[in-house]
This record gives sequence, structure tokens and C-alpha cells, in this order.
Amino acid sequence: MIGSIKRRITKMFREFLVYHSDSLEFRAKILTLAMASDNEYLSCKTKTLEKIAQMTYPNDYNRAELLVETVNEYIETIQHDNGLDYEHLILSVEKEIKDSRRFAEKIDLTILELFQVCIEDEDDKRYQQKILDFLRQLKEGH
Repeated sequence: MIGSIKRRITKMFREFLVYHSDSLEFRAKILTLAMASDNEYLSCKTKTLEKIAQMTYPNDYNRAELLVETVNEYIETIQHDNGLDYEHLILSVEKEIKDSRRFAEKIDLTILELFQVCIEDEDDKRYQQKILDFLRQLKEGH
């Protein structure tokens, strides 16, 4: 119960309460791009996301959990058409990298490729590969 309340407060005031919240938000956007490329959210992707969060923040369980929650928020917003769609997310990532090149270093393509095992349809795999190629270009500086 207390953990749930703490998560809600942190969610509402993430920008003020979380150290380097902009970095966490950016990572969440990147992970959302990798997860949402085929619009199916299988348990495989959920497990992969949790594994990636733990790899990203191996010594900070709370931050890893917050990353997972933030990705889930983005996915839910996209699914419910609440002002954010996949294209807006792509544009947002591109803008953030242009505004702050340090974010490009946070794109770990090896980790993002872990989601590929969760995608069964070949067209969806090709689309995700295009997203990964786009992220690679952003990381390398166009």
C-alpha cells in the first residue's frame, strides 16, 4: 500500500523528485519505440523490459522500476490515443537528441535488439529494424 502511494507521488512529481528524470524519460521513450513497433504487448516484451531496466540500473531497483512504469505509461498513452502516438514519440526523441547530444549516448542498440525475439510477424520485424536503424543514425549523428 505504501509502495503504491509512493509510486503515484513519484509519478506525479517525477521531474522534481527523480535524479536526472530527463535521462530516465528519454530512456523510457527509446524503450517504448522498441516495444511498440508492432502494437502487441506480450509477456515476452514485459519480461524483456524488466530485464533491460535491471541491466540499465543494476544497483538501483527503484529506478529500474520507475523506468518500467514510465515505459508502461507511454505505451498506455499511445494505446488510448491520449495526445501521443508513435510518430510524435519518434519526433520527440529526435528533437531531444538535437537539443542535447548526450542523450544519443543513452541509445543502446544491443539492448533494444532484445525485443526482436518477441516479434513473430516478419513485416513487424522489418519495421522494428527500421526503427533501430533510425536510432542508430541518431546515435551516430545523422
